[in-house]
Amino acid sequence: MPNRPGGGTVNKVMSDIDNAQAPAAPGQGPGRPAARTGTAVPVSVIMPVRDAERHLAESVSHVLSQKYPGELELVLAVGPSRDKTEELAKRIAAADPRITVVINPSGQIPSALNAAVGASRHDIIVRVDARSRLPAGYIATAVRTMAETGAVNVGGVRAAEGVTPFERAVAWAMTSPFGVGTSRYNTGGIAGPSDSVYLGAFRREAIDGVGGYDEQYLRAEDWELNHRIRRAGGLIWFQPELRVTYRPRAKVRELASQYFLYGRWRRVIAQRHPGTMNLRYLTPVAVVLALLAGTLAGIAGVIGLGINAGGWWPFLLTACFGIPFAYLVGVLVVVARAGTDGRLGRPALAWLPAVLATMHVCWGAGFLTSSPRRLVRGEKAGRAPGSPVPGSPAPGSPAPSPSADPVPGSPADPVPGPAAHPQP
Repeated sequence: MPNRPGGGTVNKVMSDIDNAQAPAAPGQGPGRPAARTGTAVPVSVIMPVRDAERHLAESVSHVLSQKYPGELELVLAVGPSRDKTEELAKRIAAADPRITVVINPSGQIPSALNAAVGASRHDIIVRVDARSRLPAGYIATAVRTMAETGAVNVGGVRAAEGVTPFERAVAWAMTSPFGVGTSRYNTGGIAGPSDSVYLGAFRREAIDGVGGYDEQYLRAEDWELNHRIRRAGGLIWFQPELRVTYRPRAKVRELASQYFLYGRWRRVIAQRHPGTMNLRYLTPVAVVLALLAGTLAGIAGVIGLGINAGGWWPFLLTACFGIPFAYLVGVLVVVARAGTDGRLGRPALAWLPAVLATMHVCWGAGFLTSSPRRLVRGEKAGRAPGSPVPGSPAPGSPAPSPSADPVPGSPADPVPGPAAHPQP
């Protein structure tokens, strides 16, 4: 597979796997995973995978190279993909016995996570996405933090980093209050209890205790799970030392779709979990309504002037064009400010106005056009919480064999806007 900017290669991940294996003892066949020392608890890493050919190898490499003294396993839940993700996942799994591949026929993230949890074996479960890159000490820090705080889920910062100019612009917006508000998991902050965190390292009992991920939620499934965990008395903890590199969307339409769906599913959560909605989530909604009202009123005013309508109202309505103009000026001021911090070059700065507008408008439009009753049709739409995670074994029991179910033939939801953020 050719090397691509921002992604890994099969050769790279195979080399990492080889480096992590000990030489074979006489008469014992191929090399085995290097022996782990110490008394650290074993950890299962789960990863939903779909259309991830560009990023999968590098993400897996970062998991396998963790500096953690305990036993690790990695479960890839692979969904139907339009690229060679399935083939790549099989090749990576064949090279290392620590990796298991399980089927995810629906291709949806919550069902993938439940399938991976069900195939995992250990008491600590670390969620990873194909677009994320764990730092070498991530798992060790997460396990230590869980022990020190008593938290049942620990997570940190989604440190977005782009490769192309467009990706760099998206990364800047995703880590700026002007793009996604002041959420700690996007912009950083002090350690402490939190409503939700990015990815997460869970105690298995916390996931099983609330019935796993609700498969009716095709987005915001992590926030919804954490909400149920907190209601059950579990502590969610933000740990800023856990900085995970995240690869943002590479195209405008992909970014627009991502934030449109974020907005749609945030409205579902607001309806199904009363009391979780507050004014900060309504900032992008207000932006969309103001832009729409200002533009339509301005057009009406221009029409009134064109037909020589009498009175003052055509002038007043035409002046409403000042609303979208003010938003544009605000975006340009943010771009000018971004140009002073040295993080973005001119090509990325040129993309930034479109990126910010896409995130704000698409999130707000998604919220406004969402139909919670249609999106969540009841338990038939997926496995609802309260039932056991399918196939979930008792802690310490052997994992299901991947060969028994071969693979055939992915936050946390940020809220855009300077005053909106998903967690305190």
